[in-house]
Amino acid sequence: MNELLSDLKFRGLVSQITDETGLEELLNKESIRLYSGFDPTADSLHIGHMLPILTLKRFQQAGHHPIALVGGGTGLIGDPSGKKAERTLNTEDIVQLWSDRIKEQLSRFLDFKAEANPAVIANNFDWLGKMDVIAFLRDVGKYFGVNYMLAKDSVKTRIESGISFTEFSYMILQSYDFLNLYQNKGCKLQIGGSDQWGNITAGLELIRKTEEEAKAFGLTIPLVTKADGTKFGKTEGGAVWLDREKTSPYEFYQFWINADDRDVVKYLKYFTFLSHEEINALEKEVQEAPEKRAAHKRLAEEVTAMVHGQEALDQAIRISQALFSGEIKALSGEEIKQGFKDVPSHQASSKEISLIDLLIEAGIAPSKRQAREDITNGAVYVNGERKQELDYALHADDRIDDEFTIIRRGKKKYTMVQF
Repeated sequence: MNELLSDLKFRGLVSQITDETGLEELLNKESIRLYSGFDPTADSLHIGHMLPILTLKRFQQAGHHPIALVGGGTGLIGDPSGKKAERTLNTEDIVQLWSDRIKEQLSRFLDFKAEANPAVIANNFDWLGKMDVIAFLRDVGKYFGVNYMLAKDSVKTRIESGISFTEFSYMILQSYDFLNLYQNKGCKLQIGGSDQWGNITAGLELIRKTEEEAKAFGLTIPLVTKADGTKFGKTEGGAVWLDREKTSPYEFYQFWINADDRDVVKYLKYFTFLSHEEINALEKEVQEAPEKRAAHKRLAEEVTAMVHGQEALDQAIRISQALFSGEIKALSGEEIKQGFKDVPSHQASSKEISLIDLLIEAGIAPSKRQAREDITNGAVYVNGERKQELDYALHADDRIDDEFTIIRRGKKKYTMVQF
């Protein structure tokens, strides 16, 4: 078997292939161009997008030519695949802004300056935006039977709840993308999540009907699932984004290190470039010494470094260690903001304030009597240090970067005080 396909199968990254024998023969014979599309439905990609991106990267590392297609055109329409209701249509300027941000994020993973096989960014607005409605209906739409489209899952699942002609036409637009890239870039393979199977095969059908002796293929990747039944890539705070302003490197690191034991080996295969031998060794550790969490740490380190860089990974580890040990004073103000992003915060009325008054003011204690009792009992910590003096007043050394103080009451109730 082709070495690349063999690796993809080991990692569980192959859901369906339109013609496996034909694709294997092609990969053994030449370096091919392939693409995957990313619609700008938000101002950042999230970790659900990583699987197709990293699969493009695996193809590039094997000597092939990836095309990352930003859906500046299709993003104005909305893909019905996997959606129970119509998407909200965004304005052209918003879609353009989001497209530019996605281009920047894709450049973190794909090498656009490689000498032998550089990756390429394309935007389907460049051709879809120029197509008039008559040309669309005559030159493309005539190849699509309505019954054929109704049989596709992306449409069939929406028939009862309703689907507009706008989203119904999405399949045709994505199919035209494949045809355009096939004709103008020599692109012979489209990859995507398994929910894209209908759109991919529709594109292959369009190529077959319009091109003589067409030779193109489709490959889908499984949609990522979690063993506990919850949605992959979601936390209490929402989606796990690739933009560090939306999901900090520390939060990102924590998502991976807290992966379910039943998922961690699967994620190592999906999201890292560790060798088969390394992954098998980590799988053995999960089975024999799960308490060491070696696989979880390696997963979190590999993915965080790949997305945010080594410096951000080092910072995430430092925050994690400080929170575990209670040595909060070792953190910088920036690290405090990351590590305590989701805890209650309070804007202090003054830098010169007694601990008792601060406990009352911040709502940490309901009364002075309770505040005194908590302090006396050793339940109050300032930046990880227990304070039992009833007359204790906060001073400059208690302000990290002269801006933050972390108050803890009991074992888990944290409050971030800002000055």
